[in-house]
Amino acid sequence: MTIASDPIPGPLRTAVLLLRGEAVALGLVTLWLLWADVTAPSVDLASALLVTAFAAGAAAALWALAGGLTRRRAGARAPAIVLQLMLLPIGWFMIQGGLGWLGVPLIALGLGVTALLLSNPTTRALGFE
Repeated sequence: MTIASDPIPGPLRTAVLLLRGEAVALGLVTLWLLWADVTAPSVDLASALLVTAFAAGAAAALWALAGGLTRRRAGARAPAIVLQLMLLPIGWFMIQGGLGWLGVPLIALGLGVTALLLSNPTTRALGFE
């Protein structure tokens, strides 16, 4: 177990807060998907539940990675970055589909959190330097 006496640097704290926010938002999407699964007049239940489970798993992963980064677990950084980079194609296809008001902020969020996770203070706090 790693115990650091110095406080968590600002960029890492901000990245953790944003990851937790993403987890909460995805959790809300999961609840909406569950409601849609139950109330839809006709649905392929297996496919609907698979999509819902994927959203729930992603929310749990984001929450767990944020917790790992709070505890300064270096191994949590790479998966967190991968999840953030997954926002880029999602945002791009949203822009292409006419949802630029949502796609552009998703791309900015993914790039911003990635930059925070790769910043020098975060790198030092996680023991990479």
